[in-house]
Amino acid sequence: MLVPRTDRAPRRARIGENPPVLTRAELIETLSRWEDAWNAHDLEQVMALFADDVVFEHWHGARVVGAGPLREAWAGWFAEHGGFRFETEDLFVDEATQKALYRWTLDWPSVERGREGERERRRGVDVIAFRDGLIVEKLTYSKTVLDLDGARVRLAAPPAAR
Repeated sequence: MLVPRTDRAPRRARIGENPPVLTRAELIETLSRWEDAWNAHDLEQVMALFADDVVFEHWHGARVVGAGPLREAWAGWFAEHGGFRFETEDLFVDEATQKALYRWTLDWPSVERGREGERERRRGVDVIAFRDGLIVEKLTYSKTVLDLDGARVRLAAPPAAR
């Protein structure tokens, strides 16, 4: 966990108010709730932190626009999660720009061809932007060398990238 969490939901603007800008502490708190929701494998709690027009780019290059399509894209992964778990390695938060860099480690059963089901530790970074107190952009980048059952394994480039 990043910081002690509270049960407060993201602030939303009332009619006639300016949209909320999260303080540094609120950004960290929101990301803590976000990580907790991922580790609880709770898709609805994860999605509650995203704006309706969110843009997500996956580490393999797929791009999804909108909360509905993102929920659909992630539904299968959450349903068959295999016990995935994220750990925070580092977190950089910029209150002025409402952005964060979240460096993480993912522990899960591998989906790599020929290594399916082996324990995998993948490291990566999410670049996350907030607007009106919600995540509006999540760009994910991942290392190309993984730890699979204790061995360092280089990912093969997908056919389109070769």
